[in-house]
This record gives sequence, structure tokens and C-alpha cells, in this order.
Amino acid sequence: MKLRLGAAVLAFTGLGLTACGSDDNSGLPGAVRFSPKDVDCAPGDGTLLASGSSAQANAMEIWVNSYQANCAGGRINYKATGSGAGVQEFLQGTTAFAGSDSELSPREVEESRSVCRDGGRAIHLPMLAGPIAIGYNLPGVDDLVLDAETLALIFDSEIGRWDDPAIARLNPDTDLPDLPVTPFHRSDGSGTTDNFTAYLHEAAPDAWPHEPDKAWRGRGGQSADGSSGLVGQVQQNEGAISYFELSYAHQNEVDTVRVATGADEPVPADVDTASNALAEADVTGADGDLVLTLDHATREPDVYPIVLVTYEIVCDRGNAPGTLPLTRAFLEYTAGEQGQRDLAEIDYAPLSDGIVERVRARVEELS
Repeated sequence: MKLRLGAAVLAFTGLGLTACGSDDNSGLPGAVRFSPKDVDCAPGDGTLLASGSSAQANAMEIWVNSYQANCAGGRINYKATGSGAGVQEFLQGTTAFAGSDSELSPREVEESRSVCRDGGRAIHLPMLAGPIAIGYNLPGVDDLVLDAETLALIFDSEIGRWDDPAIARLNPDTDLPDLPVTPFHRSDGSGTTDNFTAYLHEAAPDAWPHEPDKAWRGRGGQSADGSSGLVGQVQQNEGAISYFELSYAHQNEVDTVRVATGADEPVPADVDTASNALAEADVTGADGDLVLTLDHATREPDVYPIVLVTYEIVCDRGNAPGTLPLTRAFLEYTAGEQGQRDLAEIDYAPLSDGIVERVRARVEELS
């Protein structure tokens, strides 16, 4: 079966990043100096407010810092409030665009008509993709294989110890410790949670009966705020397991699971396997809306099944005149060759050629 995916964001003030919450994005490459042909800077000294999830936080840090280092005047203030909160701020008219890891509901699209002038409405602009890694802390185990059913049982508190037979069957050559399994999930509304639980629901429906949601619906477990909060809990607790964007795992040297999908070999979470998933995506949005559909239950070789697509949510027309030039200029840069090229260095998958060309054309049409 196929599943619709979504977007995200974080917070920046001036040339630096101000995270709202606990997300820590240190250790990233600095601002990129690029050729003037790579971006058409917006005129004037405007300030752009945006907010949303933390899934694309590391990409946004580089994008904002690089844009501001190369374009005098415009300032971008972007806050990691979570996908749900970011969408609500956009629908209240307090931000120029939002990030969401999930598709807006029909009700939210209809509500956006009161914010978007001139008969406009909210649309989805996919801007990047990335694997949702399953990170764990298991002494002596640096290569762990799990499948959708086992992950569902772990995160629904049906498997309680690491030497459980279900885990042992997937790791026959691994000496699994007799430790309690401690699953951690997001405490805040999160598109990462929505996409992770969508994978569980699609790939292991009998083991995960809960509907996908930004709010955690599984039973038991412990919680933490933001992706970096989950990373911190995994680092601090032996036997812990959680889900977060791959860039957080790599920055913090957290081991990640290879996922058994039914292909010949378990699939690691990396940029290449996420790109393979993105290459299979279809644009299923209508009337210029660029919602993508990916297959979370894929069994194709070298295709990672837990991939999150990040959208920027913006009015197709009727954007606030005071911020429209800066909104368009910034999104033209992020969807441009330089902005997309910066992604692979920080564990994100750039958009495929066919999709990114449609995004660029849609950004040019914003009014």
C-alpha cells in the first residue's frame, strides 16, 4: 500500500539558529558562499517568520545561514515548534510559511482560505526527504536487524527484553543482552511520529492497530520532547530505542537499525536508500498541490521504508505582500541546485529531478 507523507521546520534568528525546545544542531557545516547566479536575493530589509517541526532542522540551519550570508537585508526567523504547532501558527496568519511532516487535513486546507488572500489556499511544496532512523543503545551490539512487526511490538510494549526470541530470530549471530527494552517516543505533536507510525501501520497492520497520528498512540514506553530529546534519552539509557532523523543519529554517534523489509538483505538508513525510495514517489496532489505518495511497505532491494518528506506549507496565492518577495526568494534558493546540493552532506536526500523542477516552477508562481 501507499502512504502520503509530509514536511518540517526549525528556528533561526539572524545568522544563527535559535531552537525552540531541545533540538541541538551543533556540528553542522557553516554558511555556504555561492555564486550570485545561485540565488535571486529579495530586495529590502524584511523579516520572514516561519515555524514547524524539527525534522528538517539541520537543513534549515544551513539554508538560513547561507541565504543570509549571501543576501543582505532579508532576515529569517524560523522556530521548531513541531509540525502541528507550526501549521496552527500558519493558519492563524502569524507566519509566512510552515513546515509539516504530514499532509494537511481537508479541514486545515479549507481553514487556510481565511489566511490566503485573493481566493488562495495552502499548498504543499516538498523540499527534502530523509530516512527516519531507529536508534538504539545496546552494549556490545553495533549491528542490529529488526523488521516492521518486531518494531511494532517493541513500541507497543509487547516485547520487553532484548533477548526476546522475535529479536533473536532476526539476529542469529548476535549475542543479545538480557536487558529491558525501553522504547522512547515523542511527547510533542510530531510529523516524524506520524510518518513512523504510518510505516508500522502499513507494513505490520496486525501488530500495530493504531492509526497514524502526530500524537503518539502506542501503549507504554517513555517520552521526550523533540528529536534531540529522544537522542539524548537513547544515549543516556542502556536498552533504549527510539526514532529520529538520521542526521541526529550521526551527529550524536548513535547506532541505527537495519530494517528487514522482505528484500534479500536488510536495508540501512542512509541517503542512498532514502533517495531510492524518493525516486519511486508519485505526485498525487491536485491543482498545483505537490503532495507525494511513497510506499512504506516496499520490498524493493536497497529501498529504505521509513522515509519522511518535508514540505513547506505556503499560500498558492494571496500571500502577505510584505513577505512574499522574501518567501519566494528563500524557497527558490532551497529548491535550487545549491540548496539541494547541500543536503547530502547532512544526511538528507535531495528531491529527484522531476519533482524538484515542479517545485521550482510552483515557487515562481506564488503570488
